[in-house]
Amino acid sequence: MADNRGVTYQGPGKVEVTDLDPPALELRDGPGVNPANVGRKVPHGAILKVLTTNICGSDQHMVRGRTTAPLGLVLGHEILGEVIETGPDVEFIHTGDICSVPFNIACGRCRNCKEGKTGICLNVNPDRPGSAYGYVDMGGWVGGQTEYVMVPYADWNLLVFPDRDEAMEKILDLTMLSDIFPTGYHGAVTAGVTTGSTVYVAGAGPVGLAAAVSANLLGAAVVIVADLNADRLAQARSFGCETVDISAGSPQEQIEQILGVPEVDAAVDAVGFEAHGHGSNSATEAPATVLNSLMEITAAGGAIGIPGLYVTGDPCGVDEAAKVGSLSLSLGTGWAKSLSFTTGPCPVMRYNRRLMQAILHDRVHIADAVNAEVISLDDAPRGYAEFDSGVAKKYVIDPHGVTGKVA
Repeated sequence: MADNRGVTYQGPGKVEVTDLDPPALELRDGPGVNPANVGRKVPHGAILKVLTTNICGSDQHMVRGRTTAPLGLVLGHEILGEVIETGPDVEFIHTGDICSVPFNIACGRCRNCKEGKTGICLNVNPDRPGSAYGYVDMGGWVGGQTEYVMVPYADWNLLVFPDRDEAMEKILDLTMLSDIFPTGYHGAVTAGVTTGSTVYVAGAGPVGLAAAVSANLLGAAVVIVADLNADRLAQARSFGCETVDISAGSPQEQIEQILGVPEVDAAVDAVGFEAHGHGSNSATEAPATVLNSLMEITAAGGAIGIPGLYVTGDPCGVDEAAKVGSLSLSLGTGWAKSLSFTTGPCPVMRYNRRLMQAILHDRVHIADAVNAEVISLDDAPRGYAEFDSGVAKKYVIDPHGVTGKVA
């Protein structure tokens, strides 16, 4: 492991593949690294050769300049890799293991981790609960859109696949276990989706499609996916979803045409803070639109899962309130209807082993559902640009050419 390269943020709309230092079992200074984390020793860590790493919509928020991400930040929090080195404190992870890396970095020791709340670990980010690889304000752990990456608390964090050959055969499905599949599943579970549910998913990007797949897996009777993008809506229909084009207006009438009533049992916000209005306002950013519409269309006593990202710092927010994450919500509607809300980063470890089993036993084909396309590390800038244009694809970076599927 003499060399390392990775995708770095170089300003709004620009990413580059950059030469990097090889990872070490220590958190070194660099863009976005919290000063309190500089020099942090990681004897409990492992170094992985990255086999696949995905471009996420959350990465796009940073690349669009919609966060306070610093220049030079190494991107990437969706990682699948092969262990090539372990620290002296690692007991159960071995060289050669192929593993999924949850995007949440968790210590396994704090109160929240012990309660299964691995998305808000108390010991990995000096600024706030919770951390992730290659993400703004998350402590500075180096991202995984690289050739090699370091994973702390390896015994706790890594999900080892039971059979190497099977893992390589199903690698495009398994790479979704680091984030979007558990995140979409979390959205559906926290919305209360169960056998016979009617479900509305706002957003047909990869997380929204993963939420729709998850709703089907959980036994929903009808899954309705809404978006402005015709290609993404077509992708949702490809695996049996009903669709709503919100550029045509608010969703209630279209929902009624599908279900006979203008409301659903459960709803998922897979859009987040860059939401747009509906109908004639669909070209205008209106960050509270999705949450307010979900409160209107969810039946009284229902629940809303919110895996879509909301931030506390958006330099390009539509107004001063939006720039600090303050949205004008009709909370009174939610209160009057006794609706439940679940927000925050998905605790990936709560779900990833079970979802792995669903993949390995052919209960679900998540890569097909999100239309995965494999690209090389050098082609990452194109992947970012095309994903930002709204194509109905999920870009998977293969830094070492191991999949044999590079486009």
